[in-house]
Amino acid sequence: MGTLYVVSTPIGNLADITIRAVKTLFSVDIILCEDTRRTGLLLQELKKRYGYVLQQFNPAERDFALLNNLTIRQLIRYDDHTEQKITHVLVEALMSGKSVALISDAGTPLISDPGYVLVREARKRGITVTSVPGPSALLAALTSSGLPADKFFFLGYPPEKQSNRRKLFFCLFQCFKVLKQNPTVIMYCAPHKLVRTLEDMKTVFGDTEIVINRELTKVHEEYWRGSIVQAIQHFADTKGEIVILWNQASNT
Repeated sequence: MGTLYVVSTPIGNLADITIRAVKTLFSVDIILCEDTRRTGLLLQELKKRYGYVLQQFNPAERDFALLNNLTIRQLIRYDDHTEQKITHVLVEALMSGKSVALISDAGTPLISDPGYVLVREARKRGITVTSVPGPSALLAALTSSGLPADKFFFLGYPPEKQSNRRKLFFCLFQCFKVLKQNPTVIMYCAPHKLVRTLEDMKTVFGDTEIVINRELTKVHEEYWRGSIVQAIQHFADTKGEIVILWNQASNT
């Protein structure tokens, strides 16, 4: 029986890749990814930059000798459109002894990305599932935010419809009020939806203080802190990957 590896990849800075992640990606039979072209380019760059590092890291391990002839593994598209269709085929491949690595376009798989269905089915079949941890926009944003990190609530991406977004925010507001707890809330947001999302937040939470991280670990990384009204003005026309954080207790 094979092993399913859940592998984290860089969210912007390629130097954040781990030795273990590179070793895994160049030793498995199959790599599942959201975009085969993008992943192919990533593997080529990893081979160019870090092949020699792996050879020197621990020469006592015989499997490092394989890196003298690094090859690009079989890449299979695995995203929201294909997850339900091909999971059973992948489980059978794992059952037959194939080793499989699951990655997302960036960061840690399953965190607002595909993979849950495969991991669930693999566990049901008794297949070994191993995490190869590494970069995560969620944790990078939280730990650099200056907000409390002992308790946090991750929303992923907010609902598409405005009415559903406001319902979600209102439920959060009421829930934390009843429980008398104020965990830091973390949310991903697409740039073209940022202003609308901030306006909905203001309707429910008032002009509260928030933190916005944009393009984490990339050349144009931005850390911003201020009120929602200020954020609406500052990010009126923005691009890039965005993480929003806030904590009601920090406003009292």
